[in-house]
Amino acid sequence: MIKWWKILSVLIILYTLVWGLLNPVPKLAILHESIRNVYFHVPIWFAMLFQMGYSVVFAVKHLYKNDMRSDLISDQAAQTGLFLSIPGLLTGCMWAKFTWGTWWTFEDPKLNGVAIAVLIYLAYFILRSSITDELKRARISAVYNIFAFVMMFVFIMILPRLTDSLHPGNGNNPAFGKYDLDNSMRTVFYPAVIGWVLLSLWILDVKKRLATLKYNSEND
Repeated sequence: MIKWWKILSVLIILYTLVWGLLNPVPKLAILHESIRNVYFHVPIWFAMLFQMGYSVVFAVKHLYKNDMRSDLISDQAAQTGLFLSIPGLLTGCMWAKFTWGTWWTFEDPKLNGVAIAVLIYLAYFILRSSITDELKRARISAVYNIFAFVMMFVFIMILPRLTDSLHPGNGNNPAFGKYDLDNSMRTVFYPAVIGWVLLSLWILDVKKRLATLKYNSEND
């Protein structure tokens, strides 16, 4: 049976897809119509950060209770977060091409931070796959997960705000909400964040079910 919040996530995302392309937006130099990408790029990253946070919560829970189910959930949430980083990166590259004239620039600390954070989490999955002992894998992965989340937060949320960055809200650039995220845009942006977070939970729910079935079949 499909739960109400799953249906709600689909309806919200459909609403943001349609109204996000039709509603009026501020006419700004350089950004022009590409500002509509704020409805997609930013909410996807919010959903990714939510999943990584969800993952580290269950990593801590595993360390505290030595609960293997918590390790399973932590792993699946990290996988979901890494999966969401793909559309997050793609929408970001498209936006960069239209506004900065290039798909990627290594001069921007936030882009570099995103690349490093993704590599850190890829190392997390490589680490998990390299350890055969189940209990040892779970505990080492949990510790590394905490490290990965802290480093991701530093590279994506803290360092770009302390140095010059092309991203709004970082370095010397004002955030979107300060000068162009008007009331019309907020009616799309905030629901988009909720919709993508709910969709990420739906993806996680499916992955948890599949991972649990596999775990139970291997340990019967």
